[in-house]
Amino acid sequence: MPKSAAEVRAQLETFYDAVARRATRTETFGGLTLFVREGQGWPRYARPTLGSSVEPTAADVRAVRARQRELKVPESFEWVDETTPALRAAAIEAELHVHEHPLMVLDPTERPSERPDLPDLVTVRRVRADATDLAIVHSVATVGFANPGTASGTDGPTERDTTALGQDPNLLSYLNERLRSGETVMFAAYSPAGPLCVGSYQHLYDTAEIVGVATLPAARRGGLAAAVTWELAGHALDGGNDTVFLSAGDEDVARMYGRLGFRSVGTALIAEAP
Repeated sequence: MPKSAAEVRAQLETFYDAVARRATRTETFGGLTLFVREGQGWPRYARPTLGSSVEPTAADVRAVRARQRELKVPESFEWVDETTPALRAAAIEAELHVHEHPLMVLDPTERPSERPDLPDLVTVRRVRADATDLAIVHSVATVGFANPGTASGTDGPTERDTTALGQDPNLLSYLNERLRSGETVMFAAYSPAGPLCVGSYQHLYDTAEIVGVATLPAARRGGLAAAVTWELAGHALDGGNDTVFLSAGDEDVARMYGRLGFRSVGTALIAEAP
């Protein structure tokens, strides 16, 4: 029997906290915990303190923002609306911009048995550690997220390859180590022009989060993101993860994930400085 939405959200709170604690130290501000990266990797964020009965306030948010500026890291907060409903108002009062993202979990019984069709000459395969094109693969996401939404655009392989020339070698080294250790699993859709779509998952405690699914704007509307997500979900399930989830970019993207067997269990919120 599938878990209820409330049960899934409770499980995800433990996952979010544990993943954020990897290679970080924590600082507490009222009802919030700030995760501070130590060493290489992406900057972390602040979240509601796991298991705390203290509701985050606007004063807590302002205190965290001041500390983030002091540390020269992004002023970023992430949480689930249904789990910590007071934080939305506190973040807005503290002059942050709040984004909503459908929080979705996979029902394995609803996952299509076959991968969505791909355009001619396009294949999907796993990106391995030490891939010689890792900078180019990673740049697919950089270009894709710089052009949000699902609409087609002009940015394609040329912009991807130009972006790859400026990728931080330390960040690529960190990503490569995660691929080698298996902490991150990455798949990409390739054409003769190189990678066009990319996505990953990270996993812990039999739970996998699909992240970073992005398509070059010039290659959108071809089903690439659906195919990459299908591969990621299947690999995560085959690896023993019994919960596979993601946060969709918007409702249009959520409908695509719905066709792959994902159902909504809440709303993921991200708050950032305007």
